[in-house]
Amino acid sequence: MRNKTYNMILVSIFAALTAVGAFIKIPLPPVPFTLQVFFVILAGLLLGSRMGFVSQIVYIALGLVGVPIFTGGGGLQYIFHPTFGYLVGFAIAAYVVGRMTEKLKNPSFGQCLKASLVGLAISYLFGVAHLYIILKYVNEVPTSLSKVLMSGCVVFLPWDIAKMVAASWIAKEVCGRIRIRSGQGA
Repeated sequence: MRNKTYNMILVSIFAALTAVGAFIKIPLPPVPFTLQVFFVILAGLLLGSRMGFVSQIVYIALGLVGVPIFTGGGGLQYIFHPTFGYLVGFAIAAYVVGRMTEKLKNPSFGQCLKASLVGLAISYLFGVAHLYIILKYVNEVPTSLSKVLMSGCVVFLPWDIAKMVAASWIAKEVCGRIRIRSGQGA
């Protein structure tokens, strides 16, 4: 029972941190600069694939039922928001990052960074694809893939890479001291 409770607490904490990351933002159209991806990747690195994924599904589910925890509010209609694809990418990124590192007894900074950058690429892939489809075909905004890549990826890349370095360093330090992945905590 203790492990289930412990896991639920960790999942809840990372769902909450992702929500907090949505409110630490610089509003840039059409995609704001936030700290969400930092917490998403950290969830994968520290919690592993299953719990990292679940933490992001909890975050997405709460937002879709109407809790205004996304950068632009909440509710089921948010699926048609230009940035919803990033949220889907977050869940998949947390899973992949966790999968890449969870079997490592004490992952190195380099291993964490490699997994983090793969996770970042996944969130960009889903985010930019959804952004393009919503802007071009739903909102009928005259745009091109290169414009969407610039506004939804390239402008954020330096800062997001810095966030991946920070998340990787934190994960390496934390994993070296305590074992919280897969519910193997104290």
